[in-house]
Amino acid sequence: MTAAVGRPPVARNEHMTFRANMGVGRHGWLRLTPAYGVRLVRESISRLPAGSVVTDPFSGTGTTPLAAAELGRYGQSVDVNPFLVWLGRTKVRHYPRETLLAAVDATHEVVRTVTQTDRDAVLWQPDIFNIERWWTPGTLHALKALRAAIDTHEGAVRDLLEIALCRTLIARSNAAFNHQSMSFRTPFEESAGASPKDVGDGAPALFDQAAAEAAISAFALEMDAVLRSAACDLPGSAAIHQGDSRTRIDQLREADLIITSPPYVNRMSYVRELRPYMYWLRFLNLAGDAGDLDWRAIGGTWGTATSKLNGWRPEVDTPVDDAMAAVCARIAADGGKNGPLLATYVHRYHHDMWLHFQAVTPAVKRGGVVSYIVGNSTFYGHEVPAHTWYATMLRALAYTDVEISTIRKRNSNKSLYEYNVSARRP
Repeated sequence: MTAAVGRPPVARNEHMTFRANMGVGRHGWLRLTPAYGVRLVRESISRLPAGSVVTDPFSGTGTTPLAAAELGRYGQSVDVNPFLVWLGRTKVRHYPRETLLAAVDATHEVVRTVTQTDRDAVLWQPDIFNIERWWTPGTLHALKALRAAIDTHEGAVRDLLEIALCRTLIARSNAAFNHQSMSFRTPFEESAGASPKDVGDGAPALFDQAAAEAAISAFALEMDAVLRSAACDLPGSAAIHQGDSRTRIDQLREADLIITSPPYVNRMSYVRELRPYMYWLRFLNLAGDAGDLDWRAIGGTWGTATSKLNGWRPEVDTPVDDAMAAVCARIAADGGKNGPLLATYVHRYHHDMWLHFQAVTPAVKRGGVVSYIVGNSTFYGHEVPAHTWYATMLRALAYTDVEISTIRKRNSNKSLYEYNVSARRP
């Protein structure tokens, strides 16, 4: 999708978001909401000479390193979430012909095994609370059988099968992604052949063989799409590292360009959005695991991460402490019982970003450019100008040519925008 002629730069440019990634080869493999679009990244990377190094210290789904590899550069990224590290590595891998042929054979074997699996077979399922809300009995049976069949494979083949499993479990779920986070359809909307009268209020949904068969067929189609995009090899290469962007990552090469979109200061939990994938792929086990992981991420407030905010205290001062204190005081005063907690959230977020800027600077070449795609936020009518505070922190580290440009308007809230905060390391 391209922008309409004459569209102002603050319009809701969906070609700058993950919507532009859907169907774009490996970039469309899995959804992360919200995420920035590959077009924005490609435009920046394409200006670099061959052999340039591009870094994303907040890897997410791996958009930046994959785009760098597609354009013949070297991409590298860091993420604290082990699932996202796995996803990024799977997306940037080079797949030789023999691996792709083995994956085709494995797909046929998995489908055959699942089709022959008895509906009463005892199979592992993830410990997701109220899992029946997510999937009807027929669909859930098929997903469990797929999981068991995929477990018999290993290596790159297994990784590709698991991508298809992730795509299937979302496509066949009752979850709706028509807004910033999830909601759920009613069970009869998902179940093939069912109607409202079949699923009464509070009554358990009946096993639907048609729904199970539809899930198996969906998996085969998803695997075909994954293999088609995996077959398009990458001119460049990339590496995805497990790590915390608030500390120096020694494995990183010095970057010509850092382009990234950190978590926004809006309490949006990426772990919350990723839970179905992470449970089915066994990156999460207990309910508390998600909260623990979110606490380690910048801006995370899912589950136990929220309660831990009450006891948080800053480790260091930041260059924006005075401006931040004024905004946080207004949030605390006007937010009722939640005001003080959200004020602490805002403080911790920018405290952690200051640690990040200090940690990542040695990994930028002299003369290299940094580009941070970030949005502002509002709490109880008070703006949190993250873009302005990012610029202040970069100047405090002696970056030059610090600029803030508006990318787009984010949603119906007239106060929310997305910005590019760029600078050059002297």
